[in-house]
Amino acid sequence: MPTRTGTFPIGFRRAGVEWQKDLAKLAKWLKQTGFDIIDFTHRVSADDFKTMKDAGLRVGSVDLLDFGQIMSLDAGKRKEALDANLKFIKDAAQGAKAFFTCIIPGDPARPRQENYRFAVDCYTPIAHACAEVGASLAIEGWPGGPPHLANICCTPETTRQFIKDVGRGVGLNYDPSHLIRLRVDHVRFLKEFAPHVKHVHAKDTDVDQDALYEFGTQSAAFAQPHRWGEWTWRYTLPGHGLARWGEIFKTLKEAGYDGAVSVELEDENFNGSEQGEQRALEASLTYLRAI
Repeated sequence: MPTRTGTFPIGFRRAGVEWQKDLAKLAKWLKQTGFDIIDFTHRVSADDFKTMKDAGLRVGSVDLLDFGQIMSLDAGKRKEALDANLKFIKDAAQGAKAFFTCIIPGDPARPRQENYRFAVDCYTPIAHACAEVGASLAIEGWPGGPPHLANICCTPETTRQFIKDVGRGVGLNYDPSHLIRLRVDHVRFLKEFAPHVKHVHAKDTDVDQDALYEFGTQSAAFAQPHRWGEWTWRYTLPGHGLARWGEIFKTLKEAGYDGAVSVELEDENFNGSEQGEQRALEASLTYLRAI
């Protein structure tokens, strides 16, 4: 069942946990629960596409292969990743139109400008290969881990320039949770880049004001960070954080977005058990439908 605003089909990003490994069984649960879409996080095959079709489900995004190696400093590993992905894009184009990736530098300590130029070199042939089969990249702005937060296309600065420099085949996976943790206005970002959005993740970020008082922007000396987060913020279900989902859906609708909205479940209050994860996905689906 779609959302009220924009009638977007709702899906979720498949994880590697035990209860999701049997695809046919998972597809049956998805259909019974009311989801429309699944995102594949591992290599997808023709049989996987058929399983989804037989279950009455569609495929949202499909992860590029081993995208952490696309910018490897090892030329051999880099070429292997490139060649594998060029073939994969051609093979998977029968059922996938959005190829998910995060732009992860091989050396996060290098200056960002150097990593940016390297990202353009590494991703241009992949983006163009997507365009040739009628698909696009779906770049997510996950910043990467501390202390460098080195990933590219996480903020307007590099996203804007990357779209210009790479050209055809570049698209975005919009995920407000990462923008919130970086203190970038997630709705303003969407208003600027909505024409380039090819897929959407429904994930949220909560910021703990008491923790901000206690630790500021430094790491804590004694407290432990959140499982999916740091000391002052954590990822949550959609609706449990600061994302302005009504504005998000309104902006997507006005921009003519016709793709899916997929729940990416990373919430320490629910992850870790089949029952908790299913309950979280069901709650997310109910919340998103009502927007």
